[in-house]
This record gives sequence, structure tokens and C-alpha cells, in this order.
Amino acid sequence: MVTMESGIIWIPNMYANETYFMLQKFFKNKNISKKLKLRLKNTTIDKILTNASETWTLTKSNRKQLNIFERKVYRRILGPVYDTENENWRILTNKEIYTNVTKPTIIETIRLNRLCWFEYVQKMEGIIYEFGKKKIER
Repeated sequence: MVTMESGIIWIPNMYANETYFMLQKFFKNKNISKKLKLRLKNTTIDKILTNASETWTLTKSNRKQLNIFERKVYRRILGPVYDTENENWRILTNKEIYTNVTKPTIIETIRLNRLCWFEYVQKMEGIIYEFGKKKIER
């Protein structure tokens, strides 16, 4: 979990972690498809985690902690794989996780949210500028 020194990112990560632990029995259930589990993760955990992410300042340690949390959730959903060479079960590697999941990572999602927010702010500045310009002309 992200420490308190990281500022505002700590709070959404804490709530996302609580939500993850509440949903663990669904993620462990073998009768629920992986597709549904991924959808559940995308609609609950990701939304909580990226709440107000447009205004975050991400440091290298923040990005690392967010990626670790995301991979933890994916490992729980995707489960272990059977290694035929060693004839035992093992967890997925990071590379295997990212090849199995087609969704952008949480960091990429935050960057996209930030770009959308920047576009919105640029439009608002243009409207305010035009409004101010028209007001001056009178």
C-alpha cells in the first residue's frame, strides 16, 4: 500500500485495497468466469483507484506501488498456471499478466484521464477567454 507520505494517492489506494479484500471470495470462486472477474475489477476497483486521478502528481514510487497493487489483483483473478517443464504450479510473471490482459495498465489509465482533463481545462479556458474578450468589447 502507498504510504501516507505519498499524499492524496494513499486514500484511493486504501479504499481500492479494502474493496479488493471484500471481493476476494468472488475472485477465488472457480465457478465465476475470468471474464466476469476482470469486469468486476474494472468496474469497482479501477474506478475507486482512479477517482480524481487527473490531479495527482505521480512519483516513481507511486507508479511502482500502483503497478504492484494492480498485478496483485490480476494474479488473484487469473490464478496459477501449471508449468509442464517443472511439473508444478506457479504464479504468473509480470510479462504473462500483461500479455493476458488487453486493458491498459492503471498508470496508462491515469495518464489518459489526465489528458482528458487537460482537454477539458483548455476548452474552459477558451470559453472564459472568449467570454472575457466579449465583455471587454462592450
